[in-house]
Amino acid sequence: MKNRLETSDAIFASLLVALIMLVAGAISPVLAQESLPSWNDTAAKTRIMDFVNATTTQGGEGYVAPEDRIAVFDNDGTLWVEQPFYTQLGFMLDRVKDLAPQHPEWKEQEPFKSVLAGDLKGVAKSGEKGIVELGMATHAGMTTDQFSKIVTDWFATAKHPKTGRLYTEMTYAPMRELLDYLRANGFKTYIVSGGGVEFMRPITEKIYGIPPEQVVGSTITTEYTLVDDVPVLRRLPKIDFVDDGPGKPVGINQFIGRKPIFVAGNSDGDYEMLRWVTAGKRPGFAMLIHHTDAAREYAYDRQSAFGKLDKALDEAERRNWLVVDMKADWRKIFGWE
Repeated sequence: MKNRLETSDAIFASLLVALIMLVAGAISPVLAQESLPSWNDTAAKTRIMDFVNATTTQGGEGYVAPEDRIAVFDNDGTLWVEQPFYTQLGFMLDRVKDLAPQHPEWKEQEPFKSVLAGDLKGVAKSGEKGIVELGMATHAGMTTDQFSKIVTDWFATAKHPKTGRLYTEMTYAPMRELLDYLRANGFKTYIVSGGGVEFMRPITEKIYGIPPEQVVGSTITTEYTLVDDVPVLRRLPKIDFVDDGPGKPVGINQFIGRKPIFVAGNSDGDYEMLRWVTAGKRPGFAMLIHHTDAAREYAYDRQSAFGKLDKALDEAERRNWLVVDMKADWRKIFGWE
């Protein structure tokens, strides 16, 4: 009988030790070494790890309560590829070709004429006005449910022109790992992008683990109406809100309602968001993805038509923003490498 009791006590003690270790692990910061395998062991990874450790260690000087651990990420060029053109522009180009039989006038009307001819330089010459025309022609005139299906179907088959991979595979493995790492440490992750919010929402949960309600983006006007006595939301050819540049802090305040403590971007379109997040006494961490790897992805910054990085790059060191060098800091870029 005594041996049985001793055995039971030993089993109980082992279970108690295991439980203590489990609880201790649950309240300790998740180690970056375990969670960021696509990152090289450079200063960039260390700075991220140090910030997360400081903000999640109870009793520490930089501790931040879980409800205030908000992290926001730009999308184009930060989470997925934006060269040789924005993914959403690729959708517009394909959509124009699909709709062309219904619009014979497009054969002689710019920028549609250039799209149908495969002349991207001609499309670029149409400027912002032309891009807006393409957006309204391809994004409006249907219900929100219809548009969501169109986008979902496009992502199921659309491929990147350089790699031949699905656009959903053209996401950055180190950034997906960073999203997971932050969430494992009690952060709530959001996308704050200049891209169309309803273009991103159908696929962000699948590729990033970010649900639709945590996606902030540009919007067009939507109205409630009845179709055969069924309530629907119809998308109208009118811009409602542009979530880019100074619009990003406004969008965060309007749609999230809490000031983030972590922000990641890659271009001057993110400049105001980085400035705002890192202003004030509360801890604020900002990082820029610098595209430096022409062999594995693309190399571009100051002169790029898409994702121009100039002013923000100049001010990064002075403002203590982390500049992530893709070539030096990332062991691999895409999950399929």
